[in-house]
Amino acid sequence: MASTNTFLGLKGSALSLAQILLVVCPSFILFGYNQSGIGGLLSLEAWTETFPEIDTVHYTGATKSHHSTIQGVVVATFTLGALVGALSCSYTGEKYGRRAVIFAGAVCTLIGEILECSSFGLAQFIVGRIIIGLGVGQLSATVPVWQSECSSSKNRGKHVVLDGMFISLGYTLESWIDYGFFTIKTGSVTWRAPIAIAIFFSLVVLLTVYMMPESPRWLMKQNRVQQARHNLSALKGLPEDSSEIEAEITSIEFSLEDTAHGAAKLKDLLKMGEDKLSYRFFLCILLQFFQQMSGTNLISVYSTVIFQQGLGMDSATSRILSGGTLTWKFLSCFVAFFTIDRFGRRAVFMVSGGGMALCMVALAVATSFPHSNHGASVAAAFFVYLFCFFTPIGFLGANFLYCTEVAPIRLRVAMASISTANHWLWNFVVAMVTPVAINNIGYQYYIVYACIGACIPISVFFLYPETMGRSLEELEVIFKDSPSVMGTVRYAKYKPRLAENEIAQSKGEPALQTEKSQPEA
Repeated sequence: MASTNTFLGLKGSALSLAQILLVVCPSFILFGYNQSGIGGLLSLEAWTETFPEIDTVHYTGATKSHHSTIQGVVVATFTLGALVGALSCSYTGEKYGRRAVIFAGAVCTLIGEILECSSFGLAQFIVGRIIIGLGVGQLSATVPVWQSECSSSKNRGKHVVLDGMFISLGYTLESWIDYGFFTIKTGSVTWRAPIAIAIFFSLVVLLTVYMMPESPRWLMKQNRVQQARHNLSALKGLPEDSSEIEAEITSIEFSLEDTAHGAAKLKDLLKMGEDKLSYRFFLCILLQFFQQMSGTNLISVYSTVIFQQGLGMDSATSRILSGGTLTWKFLSCFVAFFTIDRFGRRAVFMVSGGGMALCMVALAVATSFPHSNHGASVAAAFFVYLFCFFTPIGFLGANFLYCTEVAPIRLRVAMASISTANHWLWNFVVAMVTPVAINNIGYQYYIVYACIGACIPISVFFLYPETMGRSLEELEVIFKDSPSVMGTVRYAKYKPRLAENEIAQSKGEPALQTEKSQPEA
């Protein structure tokens, strides 16, 4: 029997852990750290002196309103770069491979961070922020695909939900680092150093990504079967000639052959066809819309602003509460880690969406009282914290996971990149509008998010089939053979092993498991 292959002398679970710690973790810390990176810096004295064009602390009236608009644009330029970066992956991810795109994303974040922390004018800062966004967009669209394609169906949920934990860890690190340098009080080090610290995480990704295995599924698409077999051997910790590796290779080949009749074209995403591509694309687009427009980015980026300007708290208290909020959010991520592969994707989406909607309703009520009402301010702070408990259960990693699971293999990168770009589009809207909305309409702003969040449980119940515990190839057949869009959820529930039976029967083998009979209507 052939020996088991290794990367960095590691194989199986040890190699998967190395992937997570050396590439996935720093990539998504960069996501969270840079996304929220300037939210806590906007009211610093040294910051307003360097960038007076976006100073909303020392001005009132029309001037403050004008500056808040510009401030929203500056914060949002990051998301514009991320949108372009995510979209580019639909081409680069298929042509050059997953690792090459991750490497390019890390290079962009490194360049952007250097430009940002060395800025002495708003123009240079904006350019740096766009370039960082370009890199983070590439990472956010590609790392979940690479990770899911390298993971087994048993642990895929836990592995990709870790992305959300690392995003939240980035938020948390940024918040407390900002507060730590805030205590220095004077000098540009109060904002330059927090931005520069992110350079470390960019370097880690740059130096390690090519030490990790490329996606076996991408290698199979490139007809590099032997290399795919080699990587699968290392990822599973099994010899290349083992029956498990052979079964996995055969399953991927079957899926590729089954979809070979149609070339991988972006316009296919708008066609229904027998694969129900437009339905699957709609699921991804809607899910990423919900992720942003339920209020998650609002709290993560502008928590300091909400406490200081929305609730009238002092600068130090606002930063402490903001740091506590994001720390609590990170700790809450462990709930998703233990529930995503136990209760399924549908359950965590519905609980998370419903909880966020209720919190936004309560936050709107609490913030409708004057700042002098201490009880209302305490209640508002409580519901911000409670919101941060519900968010990571379903919408801080599981959304990226689901989009990679429902996408067909020939269009997986394209669908993931476009849906992630949609995520960044609505991220831009939130970042752009929030400073102006808090300044002008106050508590009414939260009602918008409450209404959208209330739509999540309903949409998931009727439209989103369960994907837990199924191979990516199995899900392909389930979507293909379901009777209709509205019938896919029910079909997936009562045909849990259908795809494996199809694959077995296509090879002239007996079915792996008798299909469960559906209950009578």
